[in-house]
Amino acid sequence: MASVWHVPVTTTDTGSTFGTGSTTALRLFRLRDGRRCAVGFSSPEALAALLGPDQAHTELAEPALRDLTAPLRVDALVLDPRLVAPPVATPAAPPAPAPTAQLQHR
Repeated sequence: MASVWHVPVTTTDTGSTFGTGSTTALRLFRLRDGRRCAVGFSSPEALAALLGPDQAHTELAEPALRDLTAPLRVDALVLDPRLVAPPVATPAAPPAPAPTAQLQHR
């Protein structure tokens, strides 16, 4: 039996002429190398710990998540990601101030 992944989604209201509705879409993320990826979490608590308690999610098995992302050319799936920020460049030391010239009156 396939395990269940808790996958973050976004939901938007789609007011239509026949009433109101909503659309749910998978949230995609980026790997450090810039490629898009889908993420899943092993529990709702793990998802909330990283993305916050208000993050909407749905439950999907890994094969279903792969099937949904394949047409988008997303082939990377990450289970229980950790927050990773891009490397922070150490700022270079500011240049030494130029010597000030002393003007002399003659």
